[in-house]
Formats: sequence, C-alpha cells, structure tokens
Amino acid sequence: MRRSLFIILFTCASVSLRGQTFHDIEPILLTKCSGCHKPGEAGPFPLLKYEDFTKRLNFIKEVVSTGYMPPWRADTLYSCFANQRGLTAEEKTKILAWIDNKAPKGKASKDKPVTNTAANKRAPDLVLKYPASFLVKGNNKERFIEFKVPFELPAEKSIEAVEFVTNNRKIIHHINYGFYNVPDNAIDVHAGTNIINTDEEIEKRGAFDHYKQQMVYYTGWIPGSSTEYYPNEFGWTLPRRGVVIFTTHYAAIAADEESVIGVNLYFKDAPIKRPVRIISLGSGGVGERDIDPIFMIPPNEERTFTLKMKTPEEQSLLYVWPHMHFLGKSFEAYVVTPAGDTIRLINIPQWDFRWQELYRFKKPVRIPRGSIIYMKGTYDNTKNNPLNPNNPPKFVFSRGSMKSEDEMFTLLLIYAQYQAGDELMELE
Repeated sequence: MRRSLFIILFTCASVSLRGQTFHDIEPILLTKCSGCHKPGEAGPFPLLKYEDFTKRLNFIKEVVSTGYMPPWRADTLYSCFANQRGLTAEEKTKILAWIDNKAPKGKASKDKPVTNTAANKRAPDLVLKYPASFLVKGNNKERFIEFKVPFELPAEKSIEAVEFVTNNRKIIHHINYGFYNVPDNAIDVHAGTNIINTDEEIEKRGAFDHYKQQMVYYTGWIPGSSTEYYPNEFGWTLPRRGVVIFTTHYAAIAADEESVIGVNLYFKDAPIKRPVRIISLGSGGVGERDIDPIFMIPPNEERTFTLKMKTPEEQSLLYVWPHMHFLGKSFEAYVVTPAGDTIRLINIPQWDFRWQELYRFKKPVRIPRGSIIYMKGTYDNTKNNPLNPNNPPKFVFSRGSMKSEDEMFTLLLIYAQYQAGDELMELE
C-alpha cells in the first residue's frame, strides 16, 4: 500500500512538472534572472520575455544544472537572506523540467509576475543623474572621479529604496555616494565645478567640501549588488535641497569607454519612523589599526586576518556588506553576545569579486549592546590565484587608496536602533 501511494504521489508530481509552462515559472525567472539580465545591468544579454529564454535553453540548462547561475556566493546553510539570488532545489527542478518538456509558453496569468525587487515593481520617483557622459580613457590606468549632482525639491522625501544606475557597469570597480543637506540658500548647489578627477586635478581637490557639512546618508555599489531596499517603517529622509556626490572608482581599461552614472530613488508615502544608519568596519573604516596581524600580504603567501569590534549600542541589523578585492579567498563574520551566544552573519567560502552583494536579512538581526563583532578574511597572494593582478606576486597593502592592486578587508553594516520585537519582523 505504501509503495503504491509513493508511486501515485511521484507520478502526480511528475505530471505537474511536465505540465509546467513558461508563465508558471515566469515569477522565478524574473526574480532570479532578470534583475541582472536587463539593459544597463551586469548580464550580457536580456532575459525578460519568453523569446529571450528560449533562444538560450541549452545554455540556461547548463548554468542552472551546475549552479553557476544565478550567481550567489554566500553560504545559505550559514545564514539566509531576503534578496538571495540563488535557486532553491525546488526552483531548479521546475526550470529544468520546463526545459526538458520543450519549454512550452502557455497562457499568461491574470496576475502580474513579480519583479526582482520590491522597488523595481514601479518606476523610480526621482532620478538623480550626472547630465553628461564621462570619457574613461583606455590607457590601462585606474582613476577616481567625483561627480556632483544637485537637487531642489518642493519638500523632503521618505526613501524606500536606492538603486545605482549606469550605462556601463563593467568599467566600474566600485562606487560610493553620499547625500548631503544644503539648507543655506546662500550656497548655490548648481555653481562651480561638477566633476573632479581626484588623481590629476590637484587644484580642485576639496572643491566639494563646503557641500559636505550635513551628510544625510551614505552608501555605494559593488559589482553584482542589487537595489538597497528598506521595508516597513525603515528608511531615511532625503532633504528638500542638497547634492549627491558620487565617488567613482573606474577600473583600468584598454580602450576608451563612455560612462553615465546616477541613482534611482523610490519614495514612501509615510514619514520614516526607523532611520537607518551605515558604519564601515575594517580597512578604511572603524578599527583599521586593530586588524590582526597588520594588514599586509607578502608575495607567494596565503594569509588570514581577523578583527574584533565591540558594539556601543543595541542594533537591529538589516544588511551586511563584505568587501575584498582580487586576492580575497574567503570571508566570515559573526557576533558573540555578552551572554556568550553566537550570531552568524555571513560566510563566503569562495570569494568572487565579480559577484558581491548588499546582503539583506529576512528578519532584523538583534545585536545586543556590548556584543563583539568578529571578522575573518583569507587572501591568496600566490601565482595560483588567477585573479592576482600582479605577476609575479608582490607585497600588497591597504594604503587607503582603494586601488585594485591594493587590498581591503571591510564589513559595512546597515542598521537601525533596536526596538522590542524587531527580530520577529519580516524584511521580505
């Protein structure tokens, strides 16, 4: 009897999978594929509609079967995240069964399929973009360029999500950008220079300093990362008047490329009740001098570094954002509370600079005051590392320049002050 029941259940499941159409699995494909595979994003071709997928069925079957795509480097057994791109076993089975059944299209559902993030379900409410393209010279030289984009609005706005936008992601190593309040009407936010090559235009350095007196929020973009989204009552408030300053690290390239950068902002209707903050730990941030051993990587060696930092306040952690460069091999972060409990934050056993992320938790993670945050990073500065920018390997430091030939060991935390019950709140 049990054997017969098993056969019946297995047969029904198989029939269900064989009967799947494109529109049955479209929400999975749009959520896990289309976020990167659309114009202006990291994917080299679009995957937005039925014809896009059916052109590449063999390729999709290969990368899904092997787990190569969608790219997701964090260990999902260590911790889980709301913006996880990796496919579950069930999702993978459904996609492969659809392909094996000759990928039928079927009829579209009356319900609109979900998109890759909550913010992208609608058009942005405000786009702050540098108005001209910037020519990145193809002379195999890295460069840091600052762009100033002013804004003047009828009133301040509550921010639900922030999304970096550009026409050419492949030439950007990373970007940081800050929003600054400029309430003094005597300061013309449109005046003066709007672009600075910080490596070459020595006389212009500091030209934006008088705009930077009141920082409202600071964030960034790294290769592979998705929209920074604040559910529920979390977020931050964009002032009525000010500037956003983009500090853009362009990679060394061999041929000239055009670059346009900006940010999409999504508004909330209600005022922000839970302001979010961001802090950077490690190289270039808090505790840089406490990295053990001194952050220097000898040639032809693998070396592991650690950092311990005590939290001065009780936090509800929304995002973790680890960062390393091309020598990075693995990254781990966890918390030990004053009571001796361990809270696992993130583990990336095989670091890949090409696919990083701002990892958003499914629920806020409560970090009690006085907890110790532990960071552990391993680096491979040998000739066996195919991404090593130096051949032969040489001494590598953290010089504060953030150039790719140097290294970083950083963990950024996006959080709010803890309130009772936060750890039960869904952040999907």
